Amino acid sequence: MKYLVQKFGGTSLANSELREMVAQKIIRAKNEGYSPVVVVSAIGRQGDPYATDTLLEFVENISPDIPPRELDTLMSCGEIISGVAMVATLRAKGYNAVFLTGSQAGIITDDCFTDAHIQEINPALIHKYAHQDTIVIVAGFQGVTKDGDVTTLGRGGSDTTAAALGVALNAEAVDIYTDVDGIMTADPRIVDDAKTLNVVTYNEIVQLAHEGAKVIHPRAVEIAMQKNIPLRVKCTFSDAPGTLVTAQSENGPIEIQKDKVITGIAHIPNVTQLKIITANYPEIEDAHLKIFKAMALAGISVDFINVYPEEVIFTVKDQVSAKAIEILQNMGFAVEAVPGCAKVSAVGAGMAGVPGVMARIVEALAEEKIKILQTADSHSTIWCLVKQADMERAIRALHKKFKLNE
Repeated sequence: MKYLVQKFGGTSLANSELREMVAQKIIRAKNEGYSPVVVVSAIGRQGDPYATDTLLEFVENISPDIPPRELDTLMSCGEIISGVAMVATLRAKGYNAVFLTGSQAGIITDDCFTDAHIQEINPALIHKYAHQDTIVIVAGFQGVTKDGDVTTLGRGGSDTTAAALGVALNAEAVDIYTDVDGIMTADPRIVDDAKTLNVVTYNEIVQLAHEGAKVIHPRAVEIAMQKNIPLRVKCTFSDAPGTLVTAQSENGPIEIQKDKVITGIAHIPNVTQLKIITANYPEIEDAHLKIFKAMALAGISVDFINVYPEEVIFTVKDQVSAKAIEILQNMGFAVEAVPGCAKVSAVGAGMAGVPGVMARIVEALAEEKIKILQTADSHSTIWCLVKQADMERAIRALHKKFKLNE
């Protein structure tokens, strides 16, 4: 079978007119000789009747103390509704279609409720229906434990479902349909002349996704990399070619243009910088270790970490900063906190070994009189921490400095 996995987000399924557009994408793939396997998210967003957040709000109004197992069962309902709606849409057009829950599709996960990881996939039922010339619609975002409990895969989980099915089925490609034309050089709501990228590497998009770009979930990209399954990010509402995410181009490895050392700019708002001068506490043995263990035990995720002999600097999300500060103070540490920050990241596979990239970043921000609070780098990403009030200007300045609109 020549499988093509197509994933459609909730905004693409919100009403009958949009589902008609989705159906046309599916039918076109079938007419091109593919066996489409379609992954769907829950319909709409918060406030819409069947959106995941709407379902959660409904039950939390009864009691906020709902066990994670039961929450997963509830949250799986949204994809079931949208999946059956898509089956009805296709059958009304004369096409055989069948809906499968994550369990029926053979998606086995661990038992980490609300953020489960896929352990294996047995796509026997998908193969059965595909060989019967039936379009298979699969609920995204969900699976089942070996004990039969329903699980969900965390935010962005439908992307993960699509990528994992692409690998399990050895699909020709996985098409992720969104409400934008593809992966862009920056958030178009901030940068007016942001450009749609034609091709990006797996590593670049993983970095962009981890650093705040919301077009595709990084876990999905990491899964697709396992078998080099091409990912294509497209728009439901147009026929634009979108962005190809791959390790290869049609003519071999992707060529990295040295004048395009940066591929895109990503950002994460609403973070607080915390600094502890550990040199002031010689009586506390292994102070660095104790600090990070305390954060881990409290379930607080830390980011943008700089560790020096005399001090430790890191960031946490604004909403947990008060908790983090209280824990550190109870341990006897004085904490310097800078709330209301943003992490701005320049990502590009072409920067490795190229001198002057950091100088250009510093120059771009200095020209806008934007203070850099903290920096870090890897072979393909340079991170800068700035005040959130400066975030949008910083993004635009970096986008312009590296000529990403050209």
